[in-house]
Amino acid sequence: MRLMWDMSLLKLDHLAVSCEALDAGATAIEQRLGISLEVQGEHPDMGTHNRLASTGDIYLEVLAINPDAKGPNRPRWFNIDNFSGTPRLTNWILQTDDIEGVLANLPGGFGEPLALQRGDLKWRMAVPKTGILPWDGLGPAIIQWDAGQHPSAILPDCGLRLSRLTIHHPQAVEMAELLGPFMPRDTAQFMPDEDAKLVAIYDGPNGEIRLE
Repeated sequence: MRLMWDMSLLKLDHLAVSCEALDAGATAIEQRLGISLEVQGEHPDMGTHNRLASTGDIYLEVLAINPDAKGPNRPRWFNIDNFSGTPRLTNWILQTDDIEGVLANLPGGFGEPLALQRGDLKWRMAVPKTGILPWDGLGPAIIQWDAGQHPSAILPDCGLRLSRLTIHHPQAVEMAELLGPFMPRDTAQFMPDEDAKLVAIYDGPNGEIRLE
């Protein structure tokens, strides 16, 4: 039997852009958004690396396989093993203070929490064994920060603010019905669409910028 949860149990933590090569991908996103991605980090457990930028309370991550790292003995997160093409927005990540409780109230497929660390940052993220999240990978990843510090608080602010996140998917109604009770109402919009994708609209000094 599933429990009843407060609708603000989950909140948007960050958005992830996948790319084939980090340097080229980060440059493409910097040019597209008119920002600088200031920090580079590595994820030894997943064999990936990233660059980040703060957009206020949340942040933007550009992620790629690290060619210099030893590959993990499991599929990497965000299905990045199978990524190809130009850099694009592939994932949205929701933050909780009770990752076990959230996963107990979601159907299977969201994964089991993995304990991860980079420097002073410690977190747990639910990663499916296949590396592929529900709804063809467009389901949210679930994260819990354990050290009391969030990357957005220590990153330079790039000046953009997320004004709207839209999840396009043929099963968008099902997604909204399942995830809606866990989130504040304005977290994301769910749009039935045969073309499955994520679309983020940012407000910046020069107006709206679309990222997908």
